[in-house]
This record gives sequence, C-alpha cells and structure tokens, in this order.
Amino acid sequence: MFKYTESMVNASMKSWKDIGHLSRQQTRDLQNKRLRTFINQYIYPFSPFYRKLFDNTIDPRRIHTVEDLQKLPFTSKNDFRNFKTGEDHVKEFVLQPDKDKIQIFWPMAKTWSLALKAKLNGESVKDLISREFRPAFMTFTTGTTSEPIPFIYSGYDLNNLNCSGSRMFQLFGIDPSERIVNLFPFAPHLAFWQVTMAGFATSSLIFGTGGGKVMGTDGNIRIIAKIKPSVILGVPSYVYHVVRTAKEQGADFSSIRKVILGAAKVTVGFKMKLAEMLLELGAKNVQIFGTYGFTEGRTAWGECPSALDASTGYHIYPDKDIVEIIDPQTGAVKGPGEDGELVYTSIDSRGSAVIRFRTGDFIKGGIVDDPCPHCGLTVPRVSSDIVRLTDVANLQLSKIKGTLVDLNHFAEVLNDMPEVDDWQIEIRKKNNDPYDVDEIAAYICPKRGSDPNRLKEKIRQKILSATELTLNEVAFITLRDIVDRLELEKGNKDKRILDKRPKV
Repeated sequence: MFKYTESMVNASMKSWKDIGHLSRQQTRDLQNKRLRTFINQYIYPFSPFYRKLFDNTIDPRRIHTVEDLQKLPFTSKNDFRNFKTGEDHVKEFVLQPDKDKIQIFWPMAKTWSLALKAKLNGESVKDLISREFRPAFMTFTTGTTSEPIPFIYSGYDLNNLNCSGSRMFQLFGIDPSERIVNLFPFAPHLAFWQVTMAGFATSSLIFGTGGGKVMGTDGNIRIIAKIKPSVILGVPSYVYHVVRTAKEQGADFSSIRKVILGAAKVTVGFKMKLAEMLLELGAKNVQIFGTYGFTEGRTAWGECPSALDASTGYHIYPDKDIVEIIDPQTGAVKGPGEDGELVYTSIDSRGSAVIRFRTGDFIKGGIVDDPCPHCGLTVPRVSSDIVRLTDVANLQLSKIKGTLVDLNHFAEVLNDMPEVDDWQIEIRKKNNDPYDVDEIAAYICPKRGSDPNRLKEKIRQKILSATELTLNEVAFITLRDIVDRLELEKGNKDKRILDKRPKV
C-alpha cells in the first residue's frame, strides 16, 4: 500500500529549497544526469512503446544531454490511440519491469542496494519493486475532442504528486494552518487531485466541495462563509460565478486572501475583475495565482506572488521535468524567451511515462531560466501566456477560403471589459447549412447600468481590432441564461466557445 510519511514531506521541501536556487549550469547538469539514468534504466528497459522507438531510431546510450533529445522523434496524443480503428495503445506507455530486465539493465550497485533495503524493511525485493511500479491510481484527459485517455500512477508517482503539491503551496506562501476550500469538481482529472494531494502532503485543512454539481453554488457560498477560508481554488469561470453570486447575496468573503485558478487561461483583466468583486465582499489585498498542468505530465506548476497586473510565469521542477519549446511547423527547438509549442519530457516517473510529448500548447514568451524577479528562484519558468493550438479554428468566412482564428482573442477582449459580466461565443453555419459560410455570435451578460447600444458597438469594434472579424450577432442575455449556456453548475469545464457547426 502506498504510504506518504512526514519525512518524505520534509525531504521534498528541503530539496525544493536547494533545487530552487541552483545556478543555470547546475540545473542543466542535474537534468542531464537524471535524463541519462531515466532513459537507460527505466524507459528503454520497461516501456514497450519507447523500447520499439529506440530500436528503430537510436541507441538510448547516445542520449547524454537535454540537447540530445532532439535526436528523438516527438510523441503525440495520436500515439496513445489509433483514432481511426479505436485501437488502444495506452498500456504501451506504462513501465513494466520484470526480474530479467532489472538484472540486465540495472547496475549491480543498484540491485544490491535494493536487496539491502528489502532486508532492512523485512520485505522481499519483489514487494519493493511492485510497490514502486504497480498501477495504483489514474486520471483522464478531459476528452473534449476525443475519447478520454487514462494516465496511470504508481505509488511512486503519487509521491511525486504530493511533492509537486507541497512545492506549489510553498510557492504560493500557504501555511499549513490556513483553511482552504477546493471548488474544483470531483472528477478523475489532475486539477482536483493535485489540490487534494497537496493537502495530504502539507497536512493542510482542505474542504473539497465538488464544484457546482455536488453542493450547488449556494452550498459552496455557505461553506465559504462558515469555514472562512483564507484560500479558495477552482476553475476560473466557476470561481467567478461563485463570487458573483455571493456578491448578489451579500455574503461575507472577508477571510479570503488567496485565489488559485487552474484548468483555463487567466488574463490580467480577469484577475482585476475578480479582485474587485472580492473587495466588495470584504476581502482585502487578495492575491490571485494561475496554475498550469496537463494530464500527460501528471503534475502542475504555479505562479509566485506578484501584483495583479503582472505574471511571473509558471515555475517548473527541473529535477522532475524537461521542457522544450519548438516551432510547431518545423519541430526546431527555439531559444530562451521565444514563442513556440511546449514539449514535455519526464525524468522521474514510473506509471505512464512520456518522452518529447507535444502538448499542443503554444507558449507566447516561451521559457526563461533567469532568476525570477518576484521570488528569486532560479528554476526555469514557462510564460503564463498560453494558447491551445486546438483553439485556433479554421473558419470558413467566405466560400473561397478559410481563415485561421485564435479563439483566445475573444477571451482576452471580453474578460478585460469591465462592462461585461460574462459571455459566450457561438460559431455556427449560416441557415444551419453545413456548406454555407460560418457565422459568429456573442452572447453577453452586461453589467448593470451599462448602455446597451454603446456596449454593443464597443464589443464589435474591440473584437474587430483583435481578430479582424466582424461579429454577425451580439445578443444581450440574463445572468441565469449565461450560467445555463456555459453549464457553470453542471460541467467540469465551461462551454465558453461553443462550436455548433454541423459535422459533414
């Protein structure tokens, strides 16, 4: 059975303090050493998928440094499942050791050390290996564009999830004595479980409400008013909805000092609007943090404290992960601070392990490894300005050719408008004809007191300036209607961009 002890928590905290202040060269030396060990003693021997890949491309012993990763092909979501036949390849990414492979690929000193540890603990070597590698837990991709894909955790990986959780809480400045309310929905998804494990690792009091589906928004507001947490966490749209509803009810949220958001991009405008509402509910000097994670990485990274109009970037864990930024078209690795797609490599995992995995996330500002100007840590930082490449839609705005549109521009415009309380963008076909041109409609819940005609024209102009698109319709709807359209109280993620075009 997996166990997480106080000594493990102390060890992870100590290592984070050490690792967080390594020089650039020390960090790279650490990553190179861990990469070599991970590739040759874990990935090549135990991963069916990567064993085949190395046998067909390059001797794993030729991977000495982070730069050598460029000799390997990328892994993508398509490698987990053949979406044409439905054939599942998920198990091929799970590390599967056996006695013969261990004897061949592990150094004698490592096997002797394992045998000694087993003897001292009164266990068999088989039991130790089983506990380190046996599947014990899983999360799933959200499955917004395809069937959800499971990612397996062993006890070792759960230890890492605890470790990353404790590191994030330390980064956020959360003391174990603080009370926390977790508004992420109950689901086999990374966000909820990362918060839960962070609480276990730091012995923090965390009350998980399950989001809107379990207790309802009114129930969440009552819990916050009763428990009086200093920290709340959740999906940005649902946290905003809870705070907005609490404001209408005149609830007391004065205890809140920190808001931690995940599973969606958080703009400066959104932070400012949320902080303004919390101030009206009695909360002063609130800090709002963004986090970034993806199922395949089985961890989450956070921003450190800064002003609401600044972003520190996400501080990664160089002893656990390697991040590259590539040109999404050519695959060439970009330099520090340059835009590109994030590619992820694990160097310390056991269950489902990925090497050079293309996330589909486009990072504006790339990755930098200069000391953080806000907290002083020297770990690499991923820019907070992230665009999902799947959010770049091909819109058939004329019958001649399509136009690529970054749908995130809608969020950047509408979240930053103080007159807009909430919104949804709907993409549809003219006359509902699958062969006709696309149309774009904006459904807007305006702030009370806004001038409808002026606001409608302002929205059209700002969207046109940001996207070079003219909205076909701007419709004002009630708060209740926008809540229902976004499914804020039902789904795991809001339906912010609704594509209603019929499939052909």
